[in-house]
Amino acid sequence: MEKLFLWRYMSLKIERGLFKFDFIDYHAVLCVPVDADSKEIRKRYLKIARRLHPDSCASASVEEKQLASELLSKLVNPAYEKLSQDKSRTEYMVVLSQMGKRLVQESASVDLSSEPARQLAAVPNVEQLYRSAITKISETQYENLSQALKIIAYVSELNLVYLMRTAGKKFASASAPAATSTTKAKTNTGQSAENTQTTSSQHTTNKEDANVAQYLRRAQELMLKNQFAQARIELQDAIKLAPNNSRCHSAIGVVYLKQNQITMAKVHFDRALQLDPNDKEASEGKRKIEQFLGQKSGTAKPTASSSTETKPTDKSGGGGLFGGLFGGKKK
Repeated sequence: MEKLFLWRYMSLKIERGLFKFDFIDYHAVLCVPVDADSKEIRKRYLKIARRLHPDSCASASVEEKQLASELLSKLVNPAYEKLSQDKSRTEYMVVLSQMGKRLVQESASVDLSSEPARQLAAVPNVEQLYRSAITKISETQYENLSQALKIIAYVSELNLVYLMRTAGKKFASASAPAATSTTKAKTNTGQSAENTQTTSSQHTTNKEDANVAQYLRRAQELMLKNQFAQARIELQDAIKLAPNNSRCHSAIGVVYLKQNQITMAKVHFDRALQLDPNDKEASEGKRKIEQFLGQKSGTAKPTASSSTETKPTDKSGGGGLFGGLFGGKKK
């Protein structure tokens, strides 16, 4: 039981590549290129499934069998389920593409811990090296099961670089000399360096504001399409970039409210009002929450048609937050 618990804990701790941005990299789990088609995905899945199947682990220890089972059920099967169906794979690829573009727009600083990822960031022919690296890693990905998570993270780092490169990111080696020049300027002319630093800070702030506005716009478009999970991702990224932006907190509060996650909605509405007491969206959101909680606890004022006795709370979930606030009952 202890080993099982440790594995489940570890499975949440992949912090390299795309996983670093709270994104599940299913392509890394299967070790296939990000543009792999359904046939390639199925072929790769069957090979991994055979490797992790109990019959293939007959001579393995109890711990290894348990680990193989966990890898198959918690990682490999969900990855295949997501990528094998055309509709879900298309939706997933849209989000993946948006993430690559977003990271480029932010000029995100990406720490690459593996040498192949650093090479992929610098070579002119990114396609050839990327596919070659993925193919080579796939040959031994699940041979040593204790190293599976590290290898998945390793592949995800390659996927991250590839996505950013294909979205236009240039990992310029000239960035280091630029930093050196700035250092020299600070050493030689203190006042001039201070002015440069102030200008750079203002430029960074303006750039962050522009990026936050893009996140908010994309989130609003997704919310109009009732794609609240994706809208939440956009807003979470926005809050990472601008944690003291009240609009970001009020917007994600609305998303949580739409998803019936009242506690999280209240947390962000409170934070938005703390940052800006005049935030109308946050005020309205809190009012709706208080209205719903009042109805649920039976403390809301009775209407003229109400009976003198309070009716028991419906514990079946028939009304719920959406029924109480947005009309219609959730079946």
